[in-house]
Amino acid sequence: MNKITLCIKIYGNEKKTIDAVSATIANELKELTAKAAVAVSCDGWAIAEIEGEDEEFASNLLVRQYGTPMLSPSEGTIYKGFIESIEEDKIIVDIGTKVIISPENMKNLGTGSAKQISLRFGMIKYLPVEVEIIGIKPQIRGKFSKYQADAWWQWKKAGYDRVTANAITRSELKAAVKKTGHARDIYGIERLGIMEHAIVCRETTDGPGIVAAIGRFIPSELGVIIGSSE
Repeated sequence: MNKITLCIKIYGNEKKTIDAVSATIANELKELTAKAAVAVSCDGWAIAEIEGEDEEFASNLLVRQYGTPMLSPSEGTIYKGFIESIEEDKIIVDIGTKVIISPENMKNLGTGSAKQISLRFGMIKYLPVEVEIIGIKPQIRGKFSKYQADAWWQWKKAGYDRVTANAITRSELKAAVKKTGHARDIYGIERLGIMEHAIVCRETTDGPGIVAAIGRFIPSELGVIIGSSE
């Protein structure tokens, strides 16, 4: 048996999240002779216990797909992580250890405080992100990777709004949109993580309006990216 810790956060409704992670991993391994049992570590990461003839290959596959939490990051290296908190003067990203991103290291996302920048790009807690480490002493400091910043700017310049959501499965989010009568107002739902998604609005649909409509029906924190084709 192989036991690995994956860069997947377990939060919110723990059982629902573990069930969603288990189903996703089972799908990833469906062509292999290996099964995974998912649990949660004391600091909220997904632990997969993998058994079967292909357990070694399956473990490597999942690590490549999701990464593993990093306790001792190296300067200049890019890591996967999750937004842990958004404060006025910094965004903290959990990659296995805490990475501080200050406004001066977010200049590629425009001006303003960390809070203002986060609102501009629909950042919410537990959003999966990529960060590059730019310093490790006296504290671990980082910036969002070029890939991450480019993705957010593509959203911003797309000409239509997006609504980010956490702590919810894609099917639950889709059901909430349908329940509120907005199914025709969106193009679809993009998967950002296992429990993190983005609703892609149509050009004539107002993102904040979608938030107001679905917010009371779902357990999610919601963010909005106002798209502009200018």
